[in-house]
Amino acid sequence: MSAKPDPVLVEVTRGRLVESEHRGALAVADARGTVILSLGDVTRPIYPRSAFKMMQALPLVESGAADAFGLTAQELSLACASHSGEAFHVKAAASILKKAGCQTDDLACGPHLPLGPGAAEAMLRAKAKPTKLHNNCSGKHAGFLCCAVHAGAPVKGYELVSHPVQKAARRAIGELCGVRPGAMPVGIDGCAAPNFALPLKALATGFARLADPGRLSDTRQAAIARLMDAVTRYPLFESGTGREDVVMMADADEGTMTKVGAEGVMAAAIPSLGLGVAVKIDDGGNRAAATAMAQLLVTLGALSARSKAAKTFLNVAVKNWRGDLCGVKRAAPALAAL
Repeated sequence: MSAKPDPVLVEVTRGRLVESEHRGALAVADARGTVILSLGDVTRPIYPRSAFKMMQALPLVESGAADAFGLTAQELSLACASHSGEAFHVKAAASILKKAGCQTDDLACGPHLPLGPGAAEAMLRAKAKPTKLHNNCSGKHAGFLCCAVHAGAPVKGYELVSHPVQKAARRAIGELCGVRPGAMPVGIDGCAAPNFALPLKALATGFARLADPGRLSDTRQAAIARLMDAVTRYPLFESGTGREDVVMMADADEGTMTKVGAEGVMAAAIPSLGLGVAVKIDDGGNRAAATAMAQLLVTLGALSARSKAAKTFLNVAVKNWRGDLCGVKRAAPALAAL
């Protein structure tokens, strides 16, 4: 952590008092890597977690694996997803595996209950057990397997940092974010794949290059265009019913892509402005990340303050079990004043 505490970005009130505060940092950058807006320490390394799944999926398209196995746009969106484990997510993940000649057991991610409340409730009612396909990262892992099979690399161990598939993902992330791949600390994500730490300003730069890839190679521009189109056309496959990314992408400027990550990370690529945005909440609170991102999108003019998304995440009523209004979740003064 930095010597100076990050500012409070989001606060939750009860009565007349602020009951909870969420400190964090944010960065807005352009495709040249210039930070045009920031709060907090945007230089310390953070793990983007699932926020950079589209970057991890770049080799899937660039290598020719996506075409070789005939992946659909919905399946490409799932390869960038933290999905809810709904029936159509599970079906799409299984389809990717089948096209690559792989089995569910080949997935390195572990099973967990679906992230979608409806899907989880249905599974519990049916007394069914989740499989690896229900893991929110199963689409990403299925994409990794496609890359491995297409390259003739071993399927077993594809999740290891030393595997060619992970080396390719690490290079793509480093190149897009402007960080030397070897300089990114490695951690193991919840899905067993490597996660690579980098400064928040670098993550914002990477998302700016997703929004404005004109300075990149033709191959990378084409891959980014294809993945951005897939995710923004089929956001339900990248996320799930009622989830933050679906709600925000429905109302933000055309072509805007948002992506949540665990532990209070959220990022966005805004093609209409050529900007990338990255948020990290210090305490890992995702409820605060969504509010901070919505406020930033409104501040940047990429989201109307009157939109459903803004009303969903900004000045959110806090109620008790009886339905009484007790307080509000809102952008803190430091963030609201930008």
